[in-house]
Amino acid sequence: MSVTLRSKKNADGSTSLYMDIYHKGTRTKEYLKECKLLKASNPEDRVANKGKKELAKRITNLRSEELECSGYNIQAKHKGNLKVVDFFESYIKTYDKKDLRNVIGVFNAFKDYLSAKNQKNLVFTSLDENIVHQFAEYLKTRCTGEGASSYYARFKKVIKQAVREKIIIENPCIDVKIKKDYSIRKDILTDEEIATLYKTNAGNQLVKNAFLFSCFTGLRWADIVTLKWNDIDIEQKTLKKYQTKTDTKVEVPLGENALLFIPNIPTNEFVFNLPTHTGASKMLTKWVLDAKIKKKITWHCARHSFCTNLLIHDIAITTISSLAGHASLVETQRYVKVKEEMKRNAINVLPSLQLLSK
Repeated sequence: MSVTLRSKKNADGSTSLYMDIYHKGTRTKEYLKECKLLKASNPEDRVANKGKKELAKRITNLRSEELECSGYNIQAKHKGNLKVVDFFESYIKTYDKKDLRNVIGVFNAFKDYLSAKNQKNLVFTSLDENIVHQFAEYLKTRCTGEGASSYYARFKKVIKQAVREKIIIENPCIDVKIKKDYSIRKDILTDEEIATLYKTNAGNQLVKNAFLFSCFTGLRWADIVTLKWNDIDIEQKTLKKYQTKTDTKVEVPLGENALLFIPNIPTNEFVFNLPTHTGASKMLTKWVLDAKIKKKITWHCARHSFCTNLLIHDIAITTISSLAGHASLVETQRYVKVKEEMKRNAINVLPSLQLLSK
């Protein structure tokens, strides 16, 4: 293994510097574009060229150290001094998965956590299990329901990538876990409230149709926004789609209620040509407010309402699990608790005998 700094004269009189790398039987060249030497015609150019040569030498030494460490479980010194936030930010720039919004969300949460702890410049050599544990606890206070575990799962992916790149050797997340909180804290829309929304103007008909369609199919936002016409068989009244989150295929029969909200004429590859998640959420909030429904309704509440209302109407839990595309019955079981709570709340509305006797 060797890394040698070399130079090459160019036709315009400048000089390109590059690293001649021989590693594992393969020779490659890495040009240092930022270190290109000028055709020196004055003292200033010569001083500038001297600085570029020194920079090129430092880069070459660091590249050599990095390759030497790559064959062993050794961290290159210069990598350990990399700021965690900087690595996280670069990770996001090249991230192409559909859960990018969640990755950005946990990135913002991590920055807020570091800011609160006055550790904005945290480097990987200082990132340990204690800090990760404190951040996990911070997520629990910041997020409700499954949000904390979902965010933490994305955070672990970033740190795992840092381990792969030998930026950090030991993964500080291994023994720190956040269990999924299956107790639903999101509000549920009853059949009557869904009917009220249907009668209320939403300002944007596509948003209204898409949300109500989710209420009758259980589709998540990520699935409704990517729903294509070839996912729907109108004749068979069936929807077949691979879920974005789990990459598992769900098959949902389309009842008359769901069919009511499908646009009549395909004008796009996608069934619902929706705005951004933020834009749609703002419209949903105003729509619910105009409908005088005093609940905090998010887009995901449509999915929760779908599952809960099926259970209320005595649909078998195994059927609901299949329709929702749950990985296990454990996920579906949480709706049983919601059903029982709704029944208790309904009973508590009845006046007591003491009140009736007055």
